[in-house]
Amino acid sequence: MIETERLVLRPWRDADVEPFATMCSDPEVMTHLGGPQPRIEVEAMIARQQAVQAAQGHCFWAIERRDDAVLLGFCGLRIGGHAGTPVPDELEIGWRLARHAWGQGYAREAALASVDWAWSHTDRDRVTAWTVPANTASWGLMRRIGMAHAPTLDFDHPGFPVGHPLGRHIVYAIDRPVHD
Repeated sequence: MIETERLVLRPWRDADVEPFATMCSDPEVMTHLGGPQPRIEVEAMIARQQAVQAAQGHCFWAIERRDDAVLLGFCGLRIGGHAGTPVPDELEIGWRLARHAWGQGYAREAALASVDWAWSHTDRDRVTAWTVPANTASWGLMRRIGMAHAPTLDFDHPGFPVGHPLGRHIVYAIDRPVHD
């Protein structure tokens, strides 16, 4: 569990399914993620994150607000991107927040805490993130937390046909700080 001034990043609970399903049914939240997801897909995603947590010791953790324990979305780390791309073994940071949590600095706060956790708890030399070029909010956050575009890692997502608007992915990375 990671605690920041306003947030708790923690493993997923069964009680998270309903609020997360509501969030993932919002077309605006899911614009760059393939559209609204049915509850069964949300349940499967949470189960995958629980399995990643068990296997890797970290995952895309649930984010809750400290003062009222409201689920805001997720942010965290996982190893393993998509086979057949330049990122299959990268340590990826990812996030998704409910629309009511946008514009309040929660994503930045959670992302910075996750990157700090990566440097303290893994031996990885970098943390990466990817999104579609149209998702300016996401790659804007990548820049705000110190990541830089790594064009040699950009890829076409194997889950979309060539030319699909969600097919091309751009990759950002941040290197482990060097200490004297």
